[in-house]
Amino acid sequence: MYKEKSVCVVVPCHNEETQIANVIETMPEYVDKIVVIDDKSSDNTINVIRDYQKRNQKVELIALLINQGVGGAIAQGYKYARDNNFDLAVVMAGDGQMNPDDLPELLDPVAEDIADYSKGNRLFTGEAFRKIPKIRYFGNGILSLLTKIASGYWHIADSQSGYTVINKKALEAIDWDKMYKRYGQPNDILVRLNVENFRVVDVPVEPVYNIGEKSGIKIPKVIFTIGWLLIKLFFWRMREKYIIRDFHPLVFFYAIGFFFGVATLFLFWRVFVVWYFSGHIPSINVLAAMFSFMSANQFTLFAMWFDMEANKHLK
Repeated sequence: MYKEKSVCVVVPCHNEETQIANVIETMPEYVDKIVVIDDKSSDNTINVIRDYQKRNQKVELIALLINQGVGGAIAQGYKYARDNNFDLAVVMAGDGQMNPDDLPELLDPVAEDIADYSKGNRLFTGEAFRKIPKIRYFGNGILSLLTKIASGYWHIADSQSGYTVINKKALEAIDWDKMYKRYGQPNDILVRLNVENFRVVDVPVEPVYNIGEKSGIKIPKVIFTIGWLLIKLFFWRMREKYIIRDFHPLVFFYAIGFFFGVATLFLFWRVFVVWYFSGHIPSINVLAAMFSFMSANQFTLFAMWFDMEANKHLK
C-alpha cells in the first residue's frame, strides 16, 4: 500500500533474461503486486520469472502465447489491475531502465488525486542530453511535439516515456483491447485519456541507459510509424471529442487551415510552373500564394490556441 492505495506494478518484458531479476529485486516494499507479462520471449526470461514466483508471493506471471508488442503486454497488465480492483497501476519496463527511486514522485499526484495519470519526463533533468542516445533524444523531441498536437496535452513532453501511473477510474474508462499494441502505446494512451478528460502530469525522472538493456527500436522506422499513428489519432480525437461528444468551433479553424494549406502547395507549385515556362512571375499569383500561406498558418494557430484553452483544466 502507498498512502492507503493498493499498487500494482505492470512489467512488460520480451527477452529480458539478464534484466528482469534486477527489476523484481529492486521493487519497493509498498508495491502490493508485481505483474510480469512475458511477451512470448524466446530466451530464458519466463523461467527466471517462474523462479521468482516461488520465492515472492507478490510476483504474478502472465505468459502471452502470441507476441503482442509492448502495448499489447501493457494492456494485459492493465486489465489484470482493473479486474483485481487495484487503486493504482504502474508501468515499469522489464529492461531495468526505470529507476524505482523515482516511483514515489510518480505515485504522489495520482494517490493524492491531483492527477489521474502521471508520466515520467526524462528531459527535465540536465543530464538528459548527455545520457540519452542522440538519435533517440532528437527523435523523442519530434514525436513529443507531434503528440502535443495530437493529444491536446500541450504541457506534456517526453511522450515516449513508458514510466507511468494510472488510477482506477481511468483504468475502468478506457477499452484496453483498442489500445495500440506496439511502440506507439504511450502516444495512443495520451489521446484516449484526453478524450475522456483525464488529468495528466509530467514528473521529472532520471534517464537510465547502458545497463545491459537491448533495444529493439529502429528509430527512423518508429518515427514514421508513430508519426502516421499520431495523424490518425489527431483526426480521431477531433471527431470524438469536439464533434460527437461535444462541439467546439476549433474543428472549423483546423479544417479551414488544412484547406488553405493544400491551396498553398498548389498555388506555389503554380507559381514555379508559370515562372519556368514564361520566365516571369505574375504578381497576382505570388499574392494569392502568400495570402493562402498566411491564412493557413493563422487558422491553424488559432485552432491550436483554442485546443490549449479547452484542455488547460487537465493539467
